Amino acid sequence: MHATRRWLRDPVSVVLILIIVVALIVAGLIGAELYARHVADSKVTKAVECEVQDGASVSFATTPPVLWQYITGHYTNISVQTAGNQVRSAKGMRISLDIQNVRLANTNNSKGTIGALNGTIYWSAAGIKQSIQDAIPLLGSFVTSTVTTNSGNGTVQLKGLLDSATVKPQIVNNGLSLQVVDLRALGSKLSTDTVQKNLDDLTSRATQNYPLGIHADNVTVTDNGIQATFSTTNATIPSGSGGGQDPCFANL
Repeated sequence: MHATRRWLRDPVSVVLILIIVVALIVAGLIGAELYARHVADSKVTKAVECEVQDGASVSFATTPPVLWQYITGHYTNISVQTAGNQVRSAKGMRISLDIQNVRLANTNNSKGTIGALNGTIYWSAAGIKQSIQDAIPLLGSFVTSTVTTNSGNGTVQLKGLLDSATVKPQIVNNGLSLQVVDLRALGSKLSTDTVQKNLDDLTSRATQNYPLGIHADNVTVTDNGIQATFSTTNATIPSGSGGGQDPCFANL
């Protein structure tokens, strides 16, 4: 007993005890932070991958710690990048998202709210060509050769051996649309209406009916593809169960 008391009175021993205690606390917090980050990453990644049907990577703001954000259910900033293989039926399409002020609170009809979401869609010329060849075999003759973009007049040309079509990306029904402005169907009997309908089917599946009220704001043609911005504010996160809710959000 006396030996124990002398050991506790030893300043070096007390310091060692404090160091060990602090180290254990720090290790526990680091472990909890890593676990919280893993859980949060996994849930958001799965929801995004479910929506776009492609791989995705997620990163959270470093301050406050994700553990604190996890405990409070308030996430200040989340960045998302998809793999770029496809977005639904659109090959070669990639999405970059910046999500702010997410507050999770389960109710009967909602998982919480999102303060603001801003995203950019990148669709390469090569991806447009592959998308049309894969999803619209009827228009295959228009893209057997090249797909070229003209940033000067904001058009995209689909060119085959005999047929060609010039389309202009526009915002239609809150999504991206490729509007036919010129059609030269020398090797086929396709009409402008038929070509337009097929293109609308492709782009609507890929860029319309997003959850959270996400809508297209503008679109531009670049030197190697199409770039469009999307956004939403003060959005309610669907519950993911029953009543036609989005199943991709079921595990948030």
